[in-house]
Amino acid sequence: MLCAAQHAQARPASEPWADSDSIRISLLTCAAGEEIYSLFGHTALRYENYTRGTDIVFNYGIFDFSAPNFVLRFTLGETDYRLGVSSYERFIAEYSYLGRDVWQQVLNLKQDEKVRLVKLLEENYLPENRVYRYNFFYDNCATRPRDMVEKAISGKLVYAEDMDTPQQGTTFRDILRQYSAGHLWSRFGMDLCMGSKADEPISRRVQMFVPFYVQSVFSKARIQDEQGGLRPLVVEERKVVEVESHPASGWLDRFTPQWMSCLLFVLTLCCTLYGVWRGKSLWGIDLVLFLAAGLAGCILAFLTLFSQHPAVSPNYLLFVFHPFHLLCLPFFLPRVRRGLTSRYMIANFVVLTFFIVSIAVIPQRFDLAVLPLALSLLVRSGGNLLTARKINSRQRRTIHWT
Repeated sequence: MLCAAQHAQARPASEPWADSDSIRISLLTCAAGEEIYSLFGHTALRYENYTRGTDIVFNYGIFDFSAPNFVLRFTLGETDYRLGVSSYERFIAEYSYLGRDVWQQVLNLKQDEKVRLVKLLEENYLPENRVYRYNFFYDNCATRPRDMVEKAISGKLVYAEDMDTPQQGTTFRDILRQYSAGHLWSRFGMDLCMGSKADEPISRRVQMFVPFYVQSVFSKARIQDEQGGLRPLVVEERKVVEVESHPASGWLDRFTPQWMSCLLFVLTLCCTLYGVWRGKSLWGIDLVLFLAAGLAGCILAFLTLFSQHPAVSPNYLLFVFHPFHLLCLPFFLPRVRRGLTSRYMIANFVVLTFFIVSIAVIPQRFDLAVLPLALSLLVRSGGNLLTARKINSRQRRTIHWT
């Protein structure tokens, strides 16, 4: 999800890596794209050998949309990514075409460390090793290059800040919202899928699942050799691809999830008040609302129960969107249509009231659009109960007078 799909790739040069005498290794950080899987940018490693004329890029972000059951496997957290190799020229040309900036950080590695790193990458590229089980937060195209660099150095990598202590005020949800700020509907969808674990503080090392965090941390890191000497990890940083940005704007930008959910709530409230006043059930509104809420609930329940993705369970939004809306629809809708009191509507009214009253103390942060959606379902449940009561009262008066 963090990395762009690539299909054609070059094979690494069949040369004796250990004999290379003029090697340069660089970390490449690519700007975000427009597709949801590229919103967080991308990381790759560039290998240059001036003596042999080699200039290639090792890229851990290769995936194939056409693979069988790709969407299902991604949802379950069972997606396989692979290490690919392409020429630097082709890699840069692709990002220039996509309009995405690329930064290069030249790593300050000794000769033996460079050779060791290239050997590790070559070993990873063997057919039996190149495929790996992708994890959005813990094992992706940004964390793998970091891990390879750490393994290759003689000594240890010393970071400028505490990398292991969870940082208060920084969570997975915070980072997801930060990098999807310009794509509000994508952010809304990710926000719905993330459960309460996404709101737990995470360490700076865990934050390095985002390529720009790797870039920032590397720029301040130092290598401590076996004799205790220190040297900066990065000796040069520059932008190798710079494109002119054209921020998207237009009338569609106003139709945010928050705006649309508020509009839905206002329309639902007005229709419900009219239905109660006239003693009409307006069951078609319930069909649309509860069907949509039930389908959303099926997705959330599937993620919560079956997905291996971290931070999707538990999800307290299941109090609002759950499969019972869909499963019970054939049973409560006919009663609503006939103006009869529905036990399901009573139960839903109680549950939603509890959720809304408790929303401030629930250990999960919700998108602002959630509250109007929950209120819409609450209003329909309450409206149906009032309508059924009014119809029942009218029928009793009719029987009394006859």
